[in-house]
Amino acid sequence: MIPFGLFLMAVGAILKWAVTATLVGIDIQGVGVILLVIGIIVLIFGIARLIMDEQRRQPPPGGPPYGGGYPPPGGPPTSY
Repeated sequence: MIPFGLFLMAVGAILKWAVTATLVGIDIQGVGVILLVIGIIVLIFGIARLIMDEQRRQPPPGGPPYGGGYPPPGGPPTSY
């Protein structure tokens, strides 16, 4: 999502500030502004999704017992 947002922002900026052509019935600079705003929104959602996915991958506080769910070194305690 992030690269697509950057692409939309680049195309929107080019249409807004670099293109001087005119078309009958279409405001090219207006289309550029719309693409620029949509690109910013997509970029924000992409970054938010990246942050939320990263938080989901982290282990819970405290982690599993014995560092992975395995018994501590030396095996389980035994009584004789």
